[in-house]
Amino acid sequence: MSSEQLKFGLLIILTALLSYSSLSHGLLQPRRISHGLSEGSKYLTRDELWFNQTLDHYSPSDHRQFRQRYYEYLDHLRVPDGPIFLMICGEGPCNGIPNDYISVLAKKFEAGVVSLEHRYYGKSSPFNSLATENLKYLSSKQALDDLAAFRQYYQDSLNVKFNRSGNVENPWFFFGASYSGALSAWFRLKFPHLTCGSLASSAVVRAVYEYAEYDQQIGESVGPECKAALQETNKLVELGLKVNNKAMKALFNATELDVDADFLYLIADAQVVAIQYGNPDKLCVPLVEAQKNGRDLVEAYAKYVREYCVGAFGLSSKTYSRKHLLDTAVTPESADRLWWFQVCTEVAYFQVAPENDSIRSHQINTEYHLDLCKSLFGKGVYPEVDATNLYYGSDRIAATKIVFTNGSQDPWRHASKQTSSPDLPSYIITCHNCGHGSDLRGCPQSPMIIEGDSKNCSSPDAVNKVRQHIIEHIDLWLSECRGGIRSSM
Repeated sequence: MSSEQLKFGLLIILTALLSYSSLSHGLLQPRRISHGLSEGSKYLTRDELWFNQTLDHYSPSDHRQFRQRYYEYLDHLRVPDGPIFLMICGEGPCNGIPNDYISVLAKKFEAGVVSLEHRYYGKSSPFNSLATENLKYLSSKQALDDLAAFRQYYQDSLNVKFNRSGNVENPWFFFGASYSGALSAWFRLKFPHLTCGSLASSAVVRAVYEYAEYDQQIGESVGPECKAALQETNKLVELGLKVNNKAMKALFNATELDVDADFLYLIADAQVVAIQYGNPDKLCVPLVEAQKNGRDLVEAYAKYVREYCVGAFGLSSKTYSRKHLLDTAVTPESADRLWWFQVCTEVAYFQVAPENDSIRSHQINTEYHLDLCKSLFGKGVYPEVDATNLYYGSDRIAATKIVFTNGSQDPWRHASKQTSSPDLPSYIITCHNCGHGSDLRGCPQSPMIIEGDSKNCSSPDAVNKVRQHIIEHIDLWLSECRGGIRSSM
């Protein structure tokens, strides 16, 4: 087929599909992890509790506070001296304590579970406006101090509840996945006396300015056939934008994205959904079949996006809209703007196209990300990646008693710690659909079923083996912690 015939055929297909009905938008996006689910059965608890948190932990003269949301689940706690598991909420609304593998561990260790919502996200916003000047207190450093202050407050409240003296403490263990996994590791680094250890699942502890490994891992995870199909699909999408811009965006229900690069970011992220969250076959099987049988690749990809990314997973083109990201009102959808602020000031993780053999469009480059940061937050906002890595140690973090886990297919694993040592054991869960946080949430994760069951993973033994390692380390470190507590009393 000639290039002119290809253009004409693509135009006909796009025009015919302009009338495709809109699908409902969700709140999840692959650039961040959200624990939010609508069904109450997916939670151990959704009963909200509140704590008065310090706004600025680094100013002795600023005494302002804000209300921070948290949850507790004590059904498995061995009263009064059982361990407390703190599940850190990350970059999204925290709507309860998820009923994932944490509940299995809590029952095994007779632990209580608490979870603190990250400052600014969800209902824990210090301000009524998210204008740039009001975001100055949004940082991982402040969030770590939040956790330390909350941990002391909650321990004191337990002592009052159990009628114990103030110098008695339960053993604590911290958990997190993705960004909150990094917080879990960083908390152990900065406050080793406040936790017996940490699980850092898919923990992005290495801030990365130009994160080309992200795209490269997608290509490795899907295999050569699917990679070639994706590369051809992306080229056809870019061609379609030139032939009939509005029709191409309408095919993906994304006409609100005026900036072509924003639309191409949506196209790139959509392919990530299947890989990152443990469902590669949802993407690759129909795409490879379409290529082999000479069917239209763009339509096959658009069908995957409509039915799976949007319909099942909840991906929304609104997430990529600059009008939406510029909105300073505090809403459940504010997480998109808030996470971009953390990206643009601390960690970057700019998911740029590799120079050679890229899957995503080369329009998704460093300049694109910097321009987006500037347009959202003004001049002078820049990701201080070197300072972040200097402060925390990057993937050479020099802490102790942290378990790092990563899925072999997860594109985020290259921002985590993957070299193991006795005090910082690191495990890669190797299987066809082991993605982001598989140790806690099982496989697959879209639709978001978070009970953490490993039976749907392609290699459940691989997941269970890592889980057994986690149990052994928690058991050891809790026992060492209890010994230390007893000797200090």
